[in-house]
Amino acid sequence: MAEKPRLLVVDDEESIRLLYEQEFTDEGYDVLLASSGEEALKVLGKEPVDLVILDIRMKEMSGLEALQRIVKEKKNLPVILCSAYSSYQDDFSSWLADAYVIKSSDLTELKEEVKRLLKKYGRGT
Repeated sequence: MAEKPRLLVVDDEESIRLLYEQEFTDEGYDVLLASSGEEALKVLGKEPVDLVILDIRMKEMSGLEALQRIVKEKKNLPVILCSAYSSYQDDFSSWLADAYVIKSSDLTELKEEVKRLLKKYGRGT
């Protein structure tokens, strides 16, 4: 049996992290969590990850700063920016991400982007 795709969920809101962990675990993914950009970079330095779901508005290091570092260090790692704010789509640095999803209680769009990008990058299922 193939290994489960591993996702890294980066969000400073615990409720969002736990929701995503539950939803994506139920979908058959292995889910790692980070509460900040710094923590995400540490996890990426130690663990193999197939895709990152990254919040933008976080304390200390923003998701856009973390995105720039991730893209520099892990060139072929797909990243989905997931924010409650659509205004960041106009920020040039957000264009480094493979996808931009507006946060919603309905995770259908996010789940579809995860599947699409894992397939595009030949990772997981």
